[in-house]
Amino acid sequence: MIKPFIELSDTLIQVKVPLPFPLRWVNSYVVRSRDGWTLIDPGLHTAEAEELWNRAMEQYGLSVGELRSIVLTHHHPDHYGLTGWFQQQSGAKVHMSALGCEQARALWGEGETMSVTLLELFRRHGMDEGTLALMADHMTGFVSQVSPQPDLSVIDPGNLFPIGDRLYRPIVTPGHAAGHLCFYDEERSELFCGDHVLPQITPNVGYIPGFDRDPLRSYMNSLEEVSRLKVETAYPGHREPFRTFGARALEIVRHHEERLAIMEASLAEPQTSYALCRAYFGDRLSIHQLRFALSETIAHLIYLRDSERIKELDREGTVAYVK
Repeated sequence: MIKPFIELSDTLIQVKVPLPFPLRWVNSYVVRSRDGWTLIDPGLHTAEAEELWNRAMEQYGLSVGELRSIVLTHHHPDHYGLTGWFQQQSGAKVHMSALGCEQARALWGEGETMSVTLLELFRRHGMDEGTLALMADHMTGFVSQVSPQPDLSVIDPGNLFPIGDRLYRPIVTPGHAAGHLCFYDEERSELFCGDHVLPQITPNVGYIPGFDRDPLRSYMNSLEEVSRLKVETAYPGHREPFRTFGARALEIVRHHEERLAIMEASLAEPQTSYALCRAYFGDRLSIHQLRFALSETIAHLIYLRDSERIKELDREGTVAYVK
């Protein structure tokens, strides 16, 4: 049985917002202050999540009128979805990185074009028409879970940023999402790390056209950098707060190095990203899981291509790779 609310300190509450997919919940964090409260990553917009938040606010005496600020580590639906719902009730500003704001508008804003762009990417990388049709339905299915859209304010990573009564250093941590930010309290050696580093599970690192051209390389470089931070406690987007942040960051680097070697060894003959994805992850993925598995496979192959470890072939509009 998941305990939905955990009071981590006098000023910090962990709220486990339910998700309708295998991750089961996303962590939101309530940071109390002298004049109200700040909300980090409010979760996916579902009726169940609304009910949970109403219970949390009642249990901890949190007035929605005293919500001062909503802070996002990144724009993915399981973190971003409820921002508009909270903003409509409270009038609080919603803060995110400039790249996060740009990608949120591309994915969820009026007249969005990213779903068409992603479908064309998957087609070029070998996905069949039947699966593409299922993928198109899946992408439009998220709209209600990120609505209403909030007005967004941009976080400047060059300046300290207030969360509760303390100032945090926003750290740009690319890879899992364009413009992903972690928030670091150097004095307390605490880090809100979003989905950049997770305990037990490995964050998805996928390729999205028009943003980072080599997201896995950016991610691995960033992991090396943040592993040097002094972090006593990390507050992640999934699973529980943990104390082995630096070691876990380097463990994830090694994981990707091993996966890159496996993929490289699989390319004695030309293969599409989709064929390699199916071979690596299997045929039992849900359409939701397949979306992220394929985008991550593409990211790994781009890394190998740009490292000149494999070659990219264009076969009448379909991309393939070979050693």
